[in-house]
Amino acid sequence: MRKSSVWFFCLAVMGLGVLGMSPEIWAAGGLHHAADEIGKQMGVLWVVPFAGLLLSIAIMPLAIPHFWHHNYGKVAAFWGAAFIVPYALVYGFDLAVYNVLHVLFLEYISFIILLFSLFTIAGGVCLRGSLVGKPQVNVIILLIGTLLASWMGTTGAAMLLIRPLMRAISHRKYKVHTIVFFIFLVANIGGSLTPLGDPPLFLGFLKGVSFFWTTQHLFVPFVVMSIILLGLYFVIDTVLFNKEGRPESPDAGQDGKLRLEGTPNLLLLGGVVAGVLMSGMWKPGVEITIYEVHVELQNILRDVLLLALAFVSLKITAPEIRRRNEFDWEPIREVAKLFSGIFISMIPAISILRAGMDGALNGIISMVKTAEGLDNHTMYFWLTGALSAFLDNAPTYVVFFNTAGGDAQRLMTEAGTLLAISAG
Repeated sequence: MRKSSVWFFCLAVMGLGVLGMSPEIWAAGGLHHAADEIGKQMGVLWVVPFAGLLLSIAIMPLAIPHFWHHNYGKVAAFWGAAFIVPYALVYGFDLAVYNVLHVLFLEYISFIILLFSLFTIAGGVCLRGSLVGKPQVNVIILLIGTLLASWMGTTGAAMLLIRPLMRAISHRKYKVHTIVFFIFLVANIGGSLTPLGDPPLFLGFLKGVSFFWTTQHLFVPFVVMSIILLGLYFVIDTVLFNKEGRPESPDAGQDGKLRLEGTPNLLLLGGVVAGVLMSGMWKPGVEITIYEVHVELQNILRDVLLLALAFVSLKITAPEIRRRNEFDWEPIREVAKLFSGIFISMIPAISILRAGMDGALNGIISMVKTAEGLDNHTMYFWLTGALSAFLDNAPTYVVFFNTAGGDAQRLMTEAGTLLAISAG
């Protein structure tokens, strides 16, 4: 993959930070405390780069697609620099380096490695054979995708099933509704049961939410929404299928029986599940400290294991299988570049939200509190849902997770707020 210009920018800032380190702050070990305290001093303008990047992601691909396709990495670098350079000048290189390393080592790198490994391994599995796009068959495909998404990621499940589904309905007159429900079920709701399924839930896992917390607390909403949408889809597709005259597929049987190619990759997916579970359950108490950023051994081993599994997948999977999947590195490259900018430009928003009512974003906190000062679960749900629909669900999750205090143990115990954020 090509290196993002954001990485060069981050390395430059870190290099300047090393040259300009303050021995007093280093000796006092106060970078983490200082970073939290600064959140009380920062104004709303510090959030502009974060908002600017999210709006760029939402608007530019539609408004100026050619420019965006060739320059999204530069856009991410611009907004990242728009925050970190003024921050380094105002608050010092020490804190700038600390904040960049903190998000890189504790969130961004692990986040991208998980997506990369799931994308690579799932891209080596191909479902071949003939499927007839009748309502019964289509609803079974949607159900299977919904169940798989929490264990191989929404992207992996979509990669596996979208092409067989599109081949199955290729002879149908009405197709759009099937793709819409596929997005609802496989690409969204299906990933809600584990941190592997949906990127925001993995970010919660990195912040201390236990692996099976989402399985336990989101299971009922998952089942209810899946049944409603699958039932609604079946009714709609049956009506449209009858309206079309119950057409038979001209390609039925031409591609042979259903078969799964690249099955060794399913074992590798099991390895991903085991690696993530290991990092959440095994706590040896060993860590590496870099510039006051503490990276725990189990997380390092998890990331190394996930990279190794992806490498094995690349080695053992026949190139023809990936060609049939139209496998391409561009999606993961785009995610890596954009999220490097998102994680960096998000730093001030998180710092201010951690300051609570003492921070400049106390208006947001007031919106999600009751008159008695308690968390308003309904507002958390609707605000996270609304922003996720318009912007991106991963940064939205992190923002409201920190709005709720950012304490995973407390949020898991009280459950209602974290459930609202996760479901939204």
